[in-house]
Amino acid sequence: MRDPETRTAAGRDARKRVPPETHAEYAPAAGRRDPVEILKAEDAGRVPELVPIRHGRMGLSPFTFLRGSAAVMAADLAAGPDTGITVQLCGDAHLSNFGVFGSPERRLVFDINDFDETAPGPWEWDVKRLAASLAVAGRENGFGRKARRPVVLAMAERYRRAMAEFAAMRDLDVWYARADVDDLAGMLGDQLDKARRKQLDRARSKAMTRDSLQAYKKLTTVVDGRRRIAADPPLLVPIADLLPEMDRQELERQLRELLAGYRESLADDRRYLFDRYEFVDMARKVVGVGSVGTRCWIVLMSGRDENDPLLLQVKEAGQSVLAREPHEHEGRRVVTGQRLMQAVSDIFLGWHRVPGFDGRTRDFYVRQLRDWKGAAVVEEMDPIGMRAYAALCGWTLARAHARTGDRIAIAAYLGEDAAFDNALAEFAERYADQTERDHKALAAAVRDGRVEARTGI
Repeated sequence: MRDPETRTAAGRDARKRVPPETHAEYAPAAGRRDPVEILKAEDAGRVPELVPIRHGRMGLSPFTFLRGSAAVMAADLAAGPDTGITVQLCGDAHLSNFGVFGSPERRLVFDINDFDETAPGPWEWDVKRLAASLAVAGRENGFGRKARRPVVLAMAERYRRAMAEFAAMRDLDVWYARADVDDLAGMLGDQLDKARRKQLDRARSKAMTRDSLQAYKKLTTVVDGRRRIAADPPLLVPIADLLPEMDRQELERQLRELLAGYRESLADDRRYLFDRYEFVDMARKVVGVGSVGTRCWIVLMSGRDENDPLLLQVKEAGQSVLAREPHEHEGRRVVTGQRLMQAVSDIFLGWHRVPGFDGRTRDFYVRQLRDWKGAAVVEEMDPIGMRAYAALCGWTLARAHARTGDRIAIAAYLGEDAAFDNALAEFAERYADQTERDHKALAAAVRDGRVEARTGI
């Protein structure tokens, strides 16, 4: 292992090679690929009848377009500056992919919560995607440029200062660092007034009600004396409604096989716990924005009785938008990246691979559907609230990167001045302009019939 002095020198050399100010730059690369064609290429292999829902959700606004277009931004970032300092990237670190969930110790924690695109890459790519999402969300909330800039600066400064703090820590201390919701008020300091502290308390209480039991009551019903997942097509379709009897039996067999194989990816103690649950029902579920059209199932299982439910989400994992070649197992890639970047992870997180009806082998990862889940409502944030939230996301992203990359080199690269912060604020505005242009391109493609969009779902 290199000593801290050598790692510091590496970061300073990178700063000379790629000065922080260069990160302000963004202009469409020569021959930039049509964003609509990128999205259409992603649609191949997805469930055809769900793809129009994806386009409809992305077309709602520039922010929803940004959420669903990780592949578009990944291509743009790859054409820009590269510090050469690699970390495990989230790959889709926009504002809405942070939130709260329950830890195995039954504490409510704040962290990144989406890892479909996780892969190794330059640390600044995640930071730039987060910055761009803040600028786009700020515009949609009616913030002027003078109000948006402090939001991005708050995130960038917190990331930079947090990385310096992590650079001075022992490896174990970095690994143990996490943001407990009970400690958030102290972490955010004077950025929270009395009213916002009350909002935080209400959000905390609400998140702790969003668990398997709450989902069970909301998503299931009794049919002929048996508990079943309730239909809400096209967003939630039980297997009994999805396929003819013979096909349904085959699909159920495959999913049972998936669960048996997934079980082997769990640690021994969690495998023991999983074995206490029995399969009850399953349904296809539409989730998110960019993920719409990928195969996603919820599986209802029961423990000691029907008041002891476990709801699992089984989600297809495709090739990361950051990767040039497929991973040997895309489900395991997602799970490994999540475990590396999150301070704590779902105890039922695992993976498996199964053949599909079309003869194509597909990778999946599995987690609990809900475990004290909560997220900020971006559309309701004012500039002060978004600035505080941005700072929290900046700290969280720095902690994730510090676990998997050379935190000493990154801290040395960032330095003690605000050069990178200011560059990021400029980049965020320029990429927000690009996002608005791309959103208009999607809208034009819908009008012209190049893509089909289904709205209101």
